[in-house]
Amino acid sequence: MKRVGILAVLLSAIVVRALGQAPAGAQGRKIGDFANLPEPPANTLVRCGTLIDERSEPRKNIDLVLRDARIVEVRPTAYDQFMPGGTKVIDLSQETCLPGLIDTHTHVLLQGDITAEDYDRQLLKWSPEYRTILGTQSARKVLEYGFTTIRDVETEGAGYADVDIKKAINAGVIPGPRMQVATRALDVTGSYPLLGYAPNVPVPHGVQVCDGADACRKAVREQIMYGADWIKVYSDRSYYIDPNPPPGIGPPPVLNDIPTFTIDELRAMVDEAHRQRHKVASHATALNGVHNSVEAGVDTIEHGDYISDADLKLMIQKGTYFVPTLYVGEYVAEGRAKAGAPVWLEMVKISADTFRRAVKAGVKIAFGSDAGGFDWNINPAVEFGLRVKYGQTPAEALRSATATASELLGMQKEIGTIEPGKLADIVAVKGDPLADITVLEHVDFVMKGGVVYKGAR
Repeated sequence: MKRVGILAVLLSAIVVRALGQAPAGAQGRKIGDFANLPEPPANTLVRCGTLIDERSEPRKNIDLVLRDARIVEVRPTAYDQFMPGGTKVIDLSQETCLPGLIDTHTHVLLQGDITAEDYDRQLLKWSPEYRTILGTQSARKVLEYGFTTIRDVETEGAGYADVDIKKAINAGVIPGPRMQVATRALDVTGSYPLLGYAPNVPVPHGVQVCDGADACRKAVREQIMYGADWIKVYSDRSYYIDPNPPPGIGPPPVLNDIPTFTIDELRAMVDEAHRQRHKVASHATALNGVHNSVEAGVDTIEHGDYISDADLKLMIQKGTYFVPTLYVGEYVAEGRAKAGAPVWLEMVKISADTFRRAVKAGVKIAFGSDAGGFDWNINPAVEFGLRVKYGQTPAEALRSATATASELLGMQKEIGTIEPGKLADIVAVKGDPLADITVLEHVDFVMKGGVVYKGAR
């Protein structure tokens, strides 16, 4: 019996080493054991030099009192106030504290796809298992960048692996942000890579293909059955500058497209998702894709490089969120232009103009980076600088990644602001992001649910 016990201890040590160092506050765990998650200290005091939260103006010298995973009090710093014995004190008195950041457009299972060759390689030469391993690394990176919650809007041919990554994070098997996932995404026959192969050569697709309202409704049901939190649809393709746009459409230049789904198909998918209390995200980059999506009642427009003024007004009326992805457009434009699609260079300018008009119109704008569309070694917070460059104030850009993003996810009662009762998702930076938004590219403290994953231990 003693020898068996010794072997068990040795085996446990090997497993722990294979998993890597646990985050601060973590206890021993077994694979798949939901009862052994990383545990925050029972009582924690986070001392902030400055607290920025959209509920009030920036405040100096603020203490955040935490119990377990939640915030119980936000109060001015007072060194003589009583705290229970054993309280852990985290000193961020030289830093600016903020709510944990939220990225509502990521792809943890994609590792950059500037060209078609990049994309083909990942689907044809990398196994789903290998891509999932890389996806766990992407999840860890985005958490350490300061994004404590993400919405991952499809696996690009990796099936339902995002559901398993989410489960592994929730179980404490791997570190990562809270996730809402969209699994496989939906598109019509002939519209989504992999394309261009001989008819007799079967190749995988980056989406689930469905044609016709009934088939698409069934696909929505299937994805929800396998764990999708969101339904992702691709509503357009084949972008071009339209020299003769439809009457009344403007302002120019108008980015037009070929719509994928019919309006009936879109409405069927939206109806089925909403009937099951799920939301729909629409990849809609140009004129028809955006218009059809908003008319069909989707919940978010992703990318939206061109949105007509009329559709901006319709989005406001319907409460549709806009998730622009400015950086990724600039990141891929040159490579795609060299590959034979020069329209991408023009799309960068059109996207910036659309963003300015959306800000001015008052559309609800949430933060999304499309990380995975670019290399995960690039911090998704690079998106903030472009948002300020093209029309948002630093406070508006920050709000898009905190309070507004939490509302888009339906999690505003749990995250998005720092106030009593909410989860203790806190990040910190040196400097003032309201004066220089780019300091958010250098988060040096990350706490999710009261557990520290980066910085002061």
